[in-house]
Amino acid sequence: MVARSAPPIALPRLDLPDEAATLALGAALAPHLVPGLVLALRGELGAGKTTLVRGLLRALGHAGRVKSPTYTLVEVYEVSRLSLYHFDFYRFHDPTEWIDAGFRDVFNGRNVCLVEWPERARGQLPPADLEIALEVTEPGRSATLTASSPAGERLLAASRLS
Repeated sequence: MVARSAPPIALPRLDLPDEAATLALGAALAPHLVPGLVLALRGELGAGKTTLVRGLLRALGHAGRVKSPTYTLVEVYEVSRLSLYHFDFYRFHDPTEWIDAGFRDVFNGRNVCLVEWPERARGQLPPADLEIALEVTEPGRSATLTASSPAGERLLAASRLS
């Protein structure tokens, strides 16, 4: 692994007063996704992780249902010439379950991987290019986006969220 010479770049906290704002955040990121990106989605239950993914997928043209992969562990979407893998590791009790599930091959530089509960597979996942931390606030939610790679920095810059 190559060490970064600069610290991660974080945007100021974004207020997401309602579901529409969370969907819009996903939509703002969508057109700038490229194969190989890994996005870590952090936040407690109900923080809006799957809602953000729904906004992203809708902006890419997916008209079908978008559900949390809590029980299936992964949902796969082929949209806008991208292969998106939406993971949810909430049910993992040990990080090695990620290896046992056979997901290593999916993180191959050709797919976009959206990972809910990445901490449940700590030490197994490749580093995230962009981390999106969602938090329940009153009256809605907030999001903090942190880029940890040049690809993540390009995604933030292109999305013009700052």
